[in-house]
Amino acid sequence: MEIVPLAGESLGVRSMATFVDTGDVRILCDPAAALGPLRYGYEPHPLELQRLEQLTRCIEDMITLSDVVVITHYHFDHHDPGMAESFRGKTVLLKDWERMTNRSQSRRCSNFLGRVRGMVRSFQIADGRSFNFSDTTVKFSEPVPHGADVSLGYVVEVSIKRRDESFLYTSDVQGPCLPSQTSFIVREKPEVVLCDGPMTYMLGQSYSHSLLLKAIANLKTVLTLPSLRRLALDHHLLRDLRWRETMQPLFEEAEKRSVDVVTMAEMLRWPVDLLEAKRKELYELEATA
Repeated sequence: MEIVPLAGESLGVRSMATFVDTGDVRILCDPAAALGPLRYGYEPHPLELQRLEQLTRCIEDMITLSDVVVITHYHFDHHDPGMAESFRGKTVLLKDWERMTNRSQSRRCSNFLGRVRGMVRSFQIADGRSFNFSDTTVKFSEPVPHGADVSLGYVVEVSIKRRDESFLYTSDVQGPCLPSQTSFIVREKPEVVLCDGPMTYMLGQSYSHSLLLKAIANLKTVLTLPSLRRLALDHHLLRDLRWRETMQPLFEEAEKRSVDVVTMAEMLRWPVDLLEAKRKELYELEATA
């Protein structure tokens, strides 16, 4: 099974876009990327805009190469109606837009469906269901909250298995900080997990210290899985320049259990490039140049 991160905070944009080729089927999870509109009072730096353009082109190319496209929820860093043309002929497995959602995401999905209807091979609601593609099974969790509560709606987690290989994509669980988000990971017993991580850049604001402790405890539970060999952390967590320091207890536990903890960039053996987290520094360097 080939797992290829396409975009994420460690690569300079807001995204978790990931391509998986199992040998039976080519799957693209959440094909979109975006930028934080304001950070430290600054709009996106030109370097961020350039990176977004580069990675958006890459995602569009990979949609074309994919057989199946997964959309776990309808925030614009996880789905992009502007890429509708690339969906032609694809099977789309997507979060139910009418059940366990909020008004904003339902409206966004309706817009997306309006653009791709008639072009895609088929739509299938994914929530709580499994789909087989030869020896590959793609299984979805029941909807879980986008974070610690339901104010931002719900997402579905994704498990991809082929024979003795397995990959789990958490989508936006912001931790995981809840038992419902963690239990699907534990039940699926994956080899590789891509998790968006706790939202530590908002620590003490919209993300509490108690939630951080719960997230670390839940991730430590994931580390106890005998199957697990790699845990990739990215997305919300990688908006924080001090993320390694904050997650040090997890790194220590992972070392004891011989589990590799990496970012999406490191999965590609690329340098970690936290452009949003460095936005203030980028503008200050520009001003002194």
